[in-house]
Amino acid sequence: MSAKSKALALKQFVPQEFCLKCRGCCRFKEADSVWSPCLLEEEIQMLLDKKGIPVASISIDRRIQPVPNPAGADFLCPFLETAGNQCRIYAFRPFECQLYPFLINFRKGKVLLTVDLNCPYVYEHINSQEAKDYIAYLADYLNSSTLRSLLKDNPQIIQAYEEVREVAEISLPDEIK
Repeated sequence: MSAKSKALALKQFVPQEFCLKCRGCCRFKEADSVWSPCLLEEEIQMLLDKKGIPVASISIDRRIQPVPNPAGADFLCPFLETAGNQCRIYAFRPFECQLYPFLINFRKGKVLLTVDLNCPYVYEHINSQEAKDYIAYLADYLNSSTLRSLLKDNPQIIQAYEEVREVAEISLPDEIK
């Protein structure tokens, strides 16, 4: 595992037990949804080379390519096992998947840490001390030199999400502002 990969092991805010019951994540209204996670370059190589993921699972813009949901009109992450609501690549899940329901967002000329309040756990806990502590942890983590370098090398993970709450500003190297 590379030094960057080790640096990407995020503490989680939403308990896994809650996620397994929720059935909200990893589902998209359209096949080209902005909510489908973008992949870092090393994640793409790891998924293709070591995990044998089909190239068709990754779009040209480095997103996980959702597939039609056989049980409905929406789309699913191709790595979601719907029966148990579990991720087939959970131990190797991409950075954006680890970060969610928090997101790196470009808005008003700034890069911000935002949160998706559609996550029921976050919606219920956003004003708690636990959330405030986690947001401080994420802001420090994302403003570290390792992560600033990662963002410089992978600008595709900075998106323009709508309907999210801004929680912190992220300092970027001048080269990617």
